[in-house]
Amino acid sequence: MPYHWTPATRDTPECLTLWPYRSLPRRGFVWFIGGTAALLALPLLAVLGSPILWALLPFLLGAVAAIWFALEKSYRDGGIVETLTLTGDLVSLTRSGPKGRQQSWQANTHWVQVSLYPTGGPVPDYLTLRGAGREVELGAFLTPEERKTLASELRQRLRAARSPTG
Repeated sequence: MPYHWTPATRDTPECLTLWPYRSLPRRGFVWFIGGTAALLALPLLAVLGSPILWALLPFLLGAVAAIWFALEKSYRDGGIVETLTLTGDLVSLTRSGPKGRQQSWQANTHWVQVSLYPTGGPVPDYLTLRGAGREVELGAFLTPEERKTLASELRQRLRAARSPTG
């Protein structure tokens, strides 16, 4: 799952970190670009030494460059990280967006409600946290099954944080 719980220690609170799933890691990106360039260069072997090579080359290089830039943009846009911190009396959510944009939200642990909307949200099984007069989304990039699992885990951990024994 593209999220991870870090347990609380004596010096740090319990923390949840969420990130979008990456189906193509950087190493795969290198192999894909290299393979694409090699496959596009293969037909050029037939026209080596002729003026047709120079007519085709800019288009093939343009195709590889377009794929490269599209994948790089996908990596930049997917650079979202959400961090939820649970202390005994405070829930904090920080979202770092793709262009360095940061958003944050805090609420009292006792009043935070976890809501899962099966329909009506921008994504199926839309997961939100409500408290301090606001409702904020959490993990919109997760799959519906992951959001359901996360909602259950959040409810359990909030109950534990609210209890007097903590």
